[in-house]
Amino acid sequence: MKARLRRITWSPSVTLVPTHHCFNSCSYCGFRRSPPPGDPLGDALSDAAAHARLAERPAALEVLLLSGEVSPASRHRRRWFSRLKQLALLALAAGRLPHTNAGPLSLAEMAALARCNPSMGLMLEGLGPVYDALHRQAPSKLLATRIGQLEQAGRLGIPFTTGLLLGLGETRQQRRAALELLADLQRRWGHLQEVILQPWRPSDGPWTPLTTSEQQDLLATIAEARAILPPEVHLQLPPNLWPLATLPEALEAGIDDLGGIDELDVISPAYRQPGPARLAGCLAAAGWSLEPRLCVHREWLDRLSPPLLRAARKVATSLPGVHGC
Repeated sequence: MKARLRRITWSPSVTLVPTHHCFNSCSYCGFRRSPPPGDPLGDALSDAAAHARLAERPAALEVLLLSGEVSPASRHRRRWFSRLKQLALLALAAGRLPHTNAGPLSLAEMAALARCNPSMGLMLEGLGPVYDALHRQAPSKLLATRIGQLEQAGRLGIPFTTGLLLGLGETRQQRRAALELLADLQRRWGHLQEVILQPWRPSDGPWTPLTTSEQQDLLATIAEARAILPPEVHLQLPPNLWPLATLPEALEAGIDDLGGIDELDVISPAYRQPGPARLAGCLAAAGWSLEPRLCVHREWLDRLSPPLLRAARKVATSLPGVHGC
């Protein structure tokens, strides 16, 4: 009898960038563009451009809204937020599910987006002096602000994605402290559907693969994350940031999800996505079945409002091999 393949999930995704302009200035970020004088929304994505991008990716059921940030004190903040919400509604109207990651939000902003986003996200990134130094020019990256956002999402009951940015010089103890913080938040609120363990790769040069020693270090952190985090929390790894030949080792260590996969990683464009067909072939050879999912994991569907649940169930019928959820 043929052995049953183990399951690893991914989300067919397309990324829309409302704006690359951002009032933060993180020294490692290759996504950000400096806001022009006068109008930080000078590059704002239009509805026409959004529709064109969706048309290019008809099989992408998740629409990741990944945006640069406008200061809460800016007179342009309301217009920036309105653009985020309009793009989320555009995605829903097109039969897709939006997932917004746009930095810290006020309670009113987060609640408003929760009504049209089945899931949302914000990276914790990490704890310790390395991150403090890298975020000196990034007001919204203050640790207290990030933790407050994760708690706020928990109070609102939003299926949420967070994660750690690893390999910037942090210690194993600091990684462990960050994981324990996330575990505590999950035990209190139950809203963390997935934690991304994202290896940092330089974004200002050519493709630089992880070394063997870097992989071994991260494998230990993956195993530790699986031991620390509650079992319902999925562990995610972006497959373009890990050597494909050794990706099964990360799955054996505890990774069970590969996240939203678009044709291009707008954060790390030098790191090409392997694509679902290539991924499936590689993983099948190692005993894993690559299966598509929605941006909101099945276990968190009961947290959605009736309108969003209806939308999610309708979109789920378009997943290959899926007939409702």
